[in-house]
This record gives sequence, structure tokens and C-alpha cells, in this order.
Amino acid sequence: MNSRRQFLKAALASAAAPLVSAGTRAYGAPQKKPNILYIMSDDHAAHAIGAYGSRLAKLNPTPTLDRLAREGMLFENCFCTNSICVPSRATILTGQYSQTNGALDLGGGLQPPQQTLPHLMKQAGYETAMVGKWHLKHEPAFDYYCVLPGQGSYFNPIMRETGGNWPKDTRRFSGYDCKHSSDAITDVSMAWLKKRKSDKPFFLMHHYKAPHDNFANAERYDWLYQDIDIPEPESLWDSGNHGSEATKGTGTSIGKRCDWRNMGHHMFVDRSLSGEEYKRTAYQRYLKKYLRTVRGVDDNLARLFEYLKKSGQMDNTVIVYSSDQGMMLGEHDFMDKRWMYEESLRMPLLVRYPKMIKAGSRSDAIVNNTDFAPTLLELAGVEAPSSMHGRSIVPLLRDREPADWRKSTYYRYWMHMTHHDNPAHFGVRTKRYKLIFFYGLHYVPERRKPTQPGWELYDMKNDPHEMNNLYGDAKYAGVVKELKTELRRLRRKYNETDAKYPHIQKVIDKYWD
Repeated sequence: MNSRRQFLKAALASAAAPLVSAGTRAYGAPQKKPNILYIMSDDHAAHAIGAYGSRLAKLNPTPTLDRLAREGMLFENCFCTNSICVPSRATILTGQYSQTNGALDLGGGLQPPQQTLPHLMKQAGYETAMVGKWHLKHEPAFDYYCVLPGQGSYFNPIMRETGGNWPKDTRRFSGYDCKHSSDAITDVSMAWLKKRKSDKPFFLMHHYKAPHDNFANAERYDWLYQDIDIPEPESLWDSGNHGSEATKGTGTSIGKRCDWRNMGHHMFVDRSLSGEEYKRTAYQRYLKKYLRTVRGVDDNLARLFEYLKKSGQMDNTVIVYSSDQGMMLGEHDFMDKRWMYEESLRMPLLVRYPKMIKAGSRSDAIVNNTDFAPTLLELAGVEAPSSMHGRSIVPLLRDREPADWRKSTYYRYWMHMTHHDNPAHFGVRTKRYKLIFFYGLHYVPERRKPTQPGWELYDMKNDPHEMNNLYGDAKYAGVVKELKTELRRLRRKYNETDAKYPHIQKVIDKYWD
């Protein structure tokens, strides 16, 4: 309990620290601060955005986001540090890895003093608001908030609004009967923007519930993609040498009927179908429902951007679009996120601000979600506190990658064999390689002995879909040695070691070499 109090006290002190202006350094001559609109959807994979050029791009799922990419910068290598909702959101608000901010898994949250980003934005002279999915359990530390309780409902959403007795008071908005949450959340944000009378710049975090499962789209999208066959990933049927001893039989799938939770079951696929037809039908229903909810987000952003344009605020507003993590869309027959595999690990990141960013630009620099808070703070003219692990990407937005920019990113998923039967694991990703260590011992129902911990190595240049685990191949022994050295360095740097968890450390020590 004492350590908990000390942690909160330190967090509050960090949030209340004196601000150091970065306005002149960031923008040249002092000028009016921009508005900042941070938009985040839930589980929106980068490869479900047309501008990222995946197999889904020809379906034109995101015309508004594609326009954002054309008018701003697209980040090709943005990754999350823990691919699950609560930890990612906590990282974005604190600029810290999970073990430091305390939100390791879905049971985590952030007390108001820990919510560093809104505290510092207020001190920088911004009027702050948080609208939509919150998921961090404790009251948001914003001037205004209107948030979904917990996961929230897709239709007729109840929301908790500023001024009530948190968390008991809720509000059902007039005219929201049967309204989709993406429509409702956009309505609330636009209403706040219209009624604010302050001459302060605004900082608005606008968060959608969509396209989190179980997917539910607004009725107007029911026939979208009806007569189209969604392209399948090759690994839906053949995973090659993907995986390891540690991952055999784990994770929930799109089309394996034996799994306790699979998308075929949720999509009411006829269990009498053959295995091939069952999987193919489940995949089509899964992707169509997912992409319909994505289109609802995209169309609502068109509404929001049109308001900014008509009110004369579009070009003086930094617009950032991201998701809290990626999503498996049938790759390796997987659903959900959690994995360090590419489709789950990668986050979309689009930034538009014509006063700074060249239209149509792209960056392949390695970025992760600890960088979001330092970036938003620098854009607001504030130096990030030293307690943040991330680094501002403003130089990248100016198309100048610093010589000392990171060459790798660290990842850790803590929730061992829960919800979707994913083993706990950690790893390192460079531009060329990915090394993953699955450290948990676990039983799989159809096996008589436990699955063992194991390593996986992928060459992301020659094998971008992670079909061939190279760990154990003598030709890559030097690569493995270098990556393990980097992995140890990052774990120490970000306090992601396991001194508190001797049972985990014992497994790591046994299987490290």
C-alpha cells in the first residue's frame, strides 16, 4: 500500500512539474498554438486502411483516412508495446511501458494523478476533452469528458459525463435510441466543439469503440460488401513453418470448430459444413462485419473534418489518427490481437498538419505508442517530463530522422492464456528482424503434455508474413545473439525485467541460451 501511495505521489509530482516551453524550438518564431485532435479507434488494423496498401485496399474501406494520409504523413513502422486495450491506452496517456505505469493487463487502470498527458496539456493553456471509449476505470482528468462505461455498447450508448458523481452518474442522450456508438461519439465531440466559448486552443481525444469485436455496424452498412469475396491471406490456409513449440494449439481462430471461442461460432456459421467451407464462411462474415464497422468510423470522420473545415479550424488543427493496437484478420487463422505477430503489433499512425508536414509523406522510422504523449506535448509547446519513456516524433514529421533515433522496439504481452488462449511473451522488433520469446508453461486440451517455452525469429524483409521461424537455423546464430543482447538492454532500460516474478525469471534463465 505504501509503495502504491509513493507511486501516485510521484506521478502527480511529474504531472505538476514546471513546464518548459518548446514553442520556439518546434515552430521557429512564436505563434498561436495549434488545436490538437487525437483520434483513436479500437482494434483498427493498419492493413484495414486503404493507404497502407494491403490485400484489403482495393475494397476502398477508408476513403477519409486515405485522404488524411495524402494530406499528411503515414508511419509505416509504428508499433504498440502491449497489444491489448487498457495497457495501450495507459501507455498513450503516460508515455510509459506497462510495468512502470502499472497497467499490465485488462485489470489495470489509471488514477487521475497518473494521467500525465491531460494535466500537462491544461498547464500548456489547452482546453481538454475526452470523448468515447475510455476503459481506464478511474475518472478522466480532462476539463470535459463524456465516456462509455467499460467496453460500452455498440447501440444506444450510455455515457458518463463531467459533473456527475463518478462512476455512478450516467446519461442517455436524447435521440440516441438505436443510434450507433460511432455516430453518437461523433455527435458528442462536435457538440463540444460547437459550444465551447474559450479562446484557448483545444486538445480533444476522440475515441471510437469500433471496430472492437463483437462487431456491430450501423444498419445503413448492412449490405456493404454483400456481393464481394474478401481476399483471403495465404496464411489462413497454410502457415508454413510459422510458430514454435510454445505456440502449438494456442490462440483462438477464425475457423477451427473445436476452439471454445472462434469467430465461426460468433458469426453463427452452420457447424454441419465441411471444415474448408466452415472456415471460408467464417472468414467472410468476420471480415465483412469488421470492415462495415470500420466504414462507420471513416464516414463519421468525414463529418468531423467537414465541421473543422467549415469552422475555419482544419488547417490550424494537428490531426492524429491511430488505433490502440492492430488486429489479426485471419492471418495464420487467428482472430483478435495480443500476439507480437505483425498484424497485431503494428499500429496505424497518420498525422496531418499542413503548417509542418509535407503532404503525402511517409516515414519508415521505428515508432511506438510511448512516443505519442511526448509528441503531442511538443506540438503544444511543452517539453515531456523525464518520466516518459518515449520520444517526440516532431523531427520525423518535419522529414528529418535524427541520427540517434531508435533502431528497435520492445514488446510485452502479460496475460498468459486468458480470454483468447495466447501465451505470455516478449520480444524485440527491428526494421529487418523480429525475435519473440514465449515464456509460459501451459497445457493445451488436445495434448497430453504441456507446451514448452520457445523462441521465434522472423526475417521481416524476406518473410513479411512470418511464415518461416528461423530460430535454431545456424545461419542466423549471429543475428539471434545480437537481438538477445538488444532485448536484454531494452528490458533493463524500461524496467521490464522480472525481479518481482521469480517464477518467470527462472523460466527465462533456463531457456535464454
